Amino acid sequence: MALTHAVLTLWLSLTPQAQPQAKTPPPPPTLKGTAWTAVEIYGTPAPAGPDKKEAYLFFDNAGRVSGSDSCNRLTGPYTLKGNGLSFGKMAVTTMACITDVPDRFLAALKGTSHYDIIDGKLQLYGATGKPLAVFTRRAPEPTLAGKWQLVKFQSMDDTTLTPADRSKYTFEFQPGGKVLAQVDCNRGSGTWKSTPEGQLRLSPLALTRMACPPGSLHDQIVRQWPNMASYLIRDGHLFLALKVDSGIYELEPLPQPK
Repeated sequence: MALTHAVLTLWLSLTPQAQPQAKTPPPPPTLKGTAWTAVEIYGTPAPAGPDKKEAYLFFDNAGRVSGSDSCNRLTGPYTLKGNGLSFGKMAVTTMACITDVPDRFLAALKGTSHYDIIDGKLQLYGATGKPLAVFTRRAPEPTLAGKWQLVKFQSMDDTTLTPADRSKYTFEFQPGGKVLAQVDCNRGSGTWKSTPEGQLRLSPLALTRMACPPGSLHDQIVRQWPNMASYLIRDGHLFLALKVDSGIYELEPLPQPK
């Protein structure tokens, strides 16, 4: 018996013991369908820009991000893989800015390789291990249902087109999914569908067929209308973005009748 015990003890001492498997930390919550306001960039506060515009990001469910660098609007692609996060080339409007926040914000996005959400705050990381930018969650974007009139169209090559009379370019997005439109000299309707994440689908407009005067934005709007891909409401204005980042229409609430 003693010999058997000794042999067993020796065998156990020579047999590799199974080591406990290290647990893989769970990935952070997904960013899809969320919106965030920047509070810190490269370790310093991110103050609001002119007109109290904040730097923020909105991640839709289709791999697109939109928002503001506190001065200019931006949109572009993003890629998620576990806690890996990268941003593609951003299309940015070209207003002159008076602070360095926009440049630092865009540099932080370019350098991002992964992210985490700690204590409810989104933190973007690069190669250094220190947060490039820190965000707090912001409220969901409001619905676009309502009556709007055109302010301007801005393409990504900085071409800006404004209507001679805003009241001739009006759009009423009804809650049931119908849109009523006046596009200069023609009137008509179409359908619309949106998601809380900012995606937008518009049918072609069925309009009357009067010939509008030279200089009208009618033909461009009618042609581009079905190509609107996303929307954002900022500071009370509605922004409709075309596919492939080719331009943004800005609309304002239709004034109430006096």
